[in-house]
Amino acid sequence: MFLRFGEQFYPVIHVVDDVQALRNVRIAFENGAHGVFLINHECSAQTLLGVYQAVRSVFPNRWIGLNFLDLDPLQALTVVPQDANALWVDSVRINLAAEDPVQHARRYDLFRRSTGIRWRGELFGGVAFKYQPQNGDPAREAELAAPFVDVITTSGSGTGSAPDIEKIHLMRFATPLKPLAIASGMTPENVRDFIPLASKFLVATGISDSHTELNPARVRAFADAVTAYTLELYDLQS
Repeated sequence: MFLRFGEQFYPVIHVVDDVQALRNVRIAFENGAHGVFLINHECSAQTLLGVYQAVRSVFPNRWIGLNFLDLDPLQALTVVPQDANALWVDSVRINLAAEDPVQHARRYDLFRRSTGIRWRGELFGGVAFKYQPQNGDPAREAELAAPFVDVITTSGSGTGSAPDIEKIHLMRFATPLKPLAIASGMTPENVRDFIPLASKFLVATGISDSHTELNPARVRAFADAVTAYTLELYDLQS
């Protein structure tokens, strides 16, 4: 049997500028989100860092994570602010065909834990993630990645696509002591199917009016669904 972790819901905000980001962060927190991820589809890493500082100044005690799409994991680890709660990278580059399948993940972990890096937040490491090379064995990839990340993070085949439930079963049971996050295709309507297996949900399309704007009612619906389904699950297990 695997460990249960507290279910958490993180809207993903595609950052344009500080005004747009703050508007959407407020929507997220006012409607039940446990935290947010800021991601730079629309801007540079430097702009994302500036927006993060603006958001952090308004929300000094809230959970805020970052994803730098234009940086590799080592670069991202170099620039992530010390007070960021999490860094999400789309791939930790597990390669089952390599002589050393975890050489890149180990390198990122060693760099992260070096004395020169002061950031000590959670690393959400992409495994069998959309638009990344696929090795065909997500369970084995997850098992190999587990020692080097805080949260195994996976997705469906593309933006807005939920992962196959069997894939999530395989990954979860391969890593019973590690939290699992899903970062595509989650909606208030389908999250119930995944809560027994995953504990963290990184959500954009399913709670948004557009690529850059969250829908407050959908955010609230997702938060309420997570709460309701989690309580139902615990009642069944008690």
